Amino acid sequence: MIHKQPRQFYSNYRRGLDIMISSLLISAAATAAVASSTPPRLPDTILYGAAYYDEYTPVDRIAEDARMMRIAGITVVRIAESTWGTLEPRPGVFDFGHVDRMLAAMHREGIKVIVGTPTYAVPTWLAREHPNVLVVKSDGVRAQYGPRQNMDITDPDYRAAAERVIVALVDHVKDHPAVIGYQLDNETKAYGTSGPNVQAAFVERMKRKWPNLDALNSAWGLDYWSNRINTWKDFPSTNGSINASMSNAFSAFQRELVTEFLAWQAQIVRTHARPGQFVTQNFDFAWRGYSYGIQPEVDHWKAAKSLDIASVDIYHPTQDKLTGAEIAFGGDVARSMRNGQSYLVMETQAQGFPHWTPYPGQLRLQAFSHLASGAQMVMYWHWATTANAAETYWRGLLTQDYKPNPVYLEAATVGNDLRRLGRLLAGMTKRNEVAIYVSNTAQSGFDSFSNVSGGDYNQVLRPFYDALYRMNVEVDIVSPNSTVPLDNYKLIVVPALYAASDAEIAKLNDYARRGGHLLYTFKSGFSDENTKVRYTRQPGAIAEAAGVSYQLFATPEGVTLDGDPFGVGEENNRVRWWMERLRPTTAAVVARYQHPSWPADAAMTRNVWGKGEVSYLGFMPSDVLIEKILDGAVTRAGVTKLPNGARFPLIVRSGTLRNGHRVRYVMNYSAKPQRLTLEKSGVDLLKGRAVAGGQNVDLGPWDVAIIEEANNGSSETGAAHDTSAEAGS
Repeated sequence: MIHKQPRQFYSNYRRGLDIMISSLLISAAATAAVASSTPPRLPDTILYGAAYYDEYTPVDRIAEDARMMRIAGITVVRIAESTWGTLEPRPGVFDFGHVDRMLAAMHREGIKVIVGTPTYAVPTWLAREHPNVLVVKSDGVRAQYGPRQNMDITDPDYRAAAERVIVALVDHVKDHPAVIGYQLDNETKAYGTSGPNVQAAFVERMKRKWPNLDALNSAWGLDYWSNRINTWKDFPSTNGSINASMSNAFSAFQRELVTEFLAWQAQIVRTHARPGQFVTQNFDFAWRGYSYGIQPEVDHWKAAKSLDIASVDIYHPTQDKLTGAEIAFGGDVARSMRNGQSYLVMETQAQGFPHWTPYPGQLRLQAFSHLASGAQMVMYWHWATTANAAETYWRGLLTQDYKPNPVYLEAATVGNDLRRLGRLLAGMTKRNEVAIYVSNTAQSGFDSFSNVSGGDYNQVLRPFYDALYRMNVEVDIVSPNSTVPLDNYKLIVVPALYAASDAEIAKLNDYARRGGHLLYTFKSGFSDENTKVRYTRQPGAIAEAAGVSYQLFATPEGVTLDGDPFGVGEENNRVRWWMERLRPTTAAVVARYQHPSWPADAAMTRNVWGKGEVSYLGFMPSDVLIEKILDGAVTRAGVTKLPNGARFPLIVRSGTLRNGHRVRYVMNYSAKPQRLTLEKSGVDLLKGRAVAGGQNVDLGPWDVAIIEEANNGSSETGAAHDTSAEAGS
């Protein structure tokens, strides 16, 4: 059905948005979360689904697709986020034909629908009528039309058109009984926008933050190479900046643009949605051919405040490279964004790239791995496989013939298990004793000089995370914008906190003073929040609490640790990337460097600080050495360990179900059988049988078990009460 929107509907919109951007109403007040007047109804079972595009299918087969979904236990689909040009073929003229077909077909089969706002891929007519909507990046060249995410999210014409399509779509679908929520945009970022309009808005933002130009010049060190700004009208574009302080301030501003953009969309959707429908966004991660680390272009913690529930897209290696680490890391970030709340996996691969085609059993393992981190939904991108364009060789559950195949049939086993167990497993909570502290500010600062550090921020972070993961020590991910009390944790690991304010560091040090255990890594505390190197002995504000200082650092060549203090052997005892020549003041030396020419300076120290302890690591260790260092830190902090000593490839992740029972996901990330001896009696939920404490759970290759433990030694669990739960309700 074609619907027309009056062209004058947004006649004053451009002027209004110009005022908004120029006066920078992206302040904290403008970007604060918009609360729903009616609390949203979040899923009370595990949702299992796939993205679906009637627009892409080669023939009319929507009824058959929906039937196959129901048979496979699919309970939810996401629609509409990628097809603005089909939904609005001409400005203000809407065709909801495909949307209506999808809603009707899914509803007939009892499948719920999440509707995406289709604003991340702009239609051809918008680029033709308003070429200014296409993003200008730091090279000064306006983007070509073709790729997705090629627009300036601040552009007034883009915003006007985006609001028009959002309002029309939400108004059209909100009362359909299948619609349970909305996804805002898609993997939103600022896309490097830095044209003249954005530069002008940045200057206005800096005027607010720095009323005194002398203070800004001093904080950013702009006397260097005559970069000093003497009047605001002389403020240069940041695109040619050689100054990390200026560049990183602009990066922070771009992250603010994303926070504002999502809050803006959330407000529009909530204004028009039916009460009780939820609002989410599918955040993605830094990419190394797969989801790898903290996203430098979005402050996930700030941006998630405007949502009802966070969603993430997690893509990862499979076949022999499947470790589960990317699934766990992405899930831990997602769960931590909203202080432990369950989250949705909006996208993950079923088959994906040819080198990701899963071995038999891996699709099940992957699905339950997401649940083990606290996911409330697992959704594949996507149901089928496109026949054209950039993602032709990215396969969904179905391949180009749209027929059942081994991957689809394996997915059906997951769906049918979740029919039985979805309500029982939903809403799991975690109470972890270890946290990893991350910071976009530190990330920007560290990465500004990654050419002299041996790697980037995520390449420091992930080996520490991965080591804890292999040890079966679960973690939360906390940031400067987290509201969870630091005292919840026995140990906090702080990788590469390169740029941070004195107050931020004091907060961490005070946590240790009260009894916590801190482990800082190299290059922490080096600069302040403005990426200005501290005028003091390093590690700056950390030095007193860590009981150590240093003046000299170097790139290590042939450097090892004296005496192999962690017992890792010659190959793994090497110092890599960076070495700070530590001089203890009050700290004890844990390890020293060994080299024929360098002095035997301290490489790692440990200091009593108040009731707690602060360790400082002055170099980048090998992966094996990191694991040994963290094993010692975990032990000293009194962190609870698995009594059976299970380690990778046998991964155990735990939580508490809504019935109060402990649940353990036991996962074998290898092609060899594995065995775990249970601590307590309970029920093997996937096999539906009782298990006793001391009994072995045997896992085949790429296998998974879910054990619901009985409380207080009782054999009773909640499993029997949920076997008839209706999925997707």
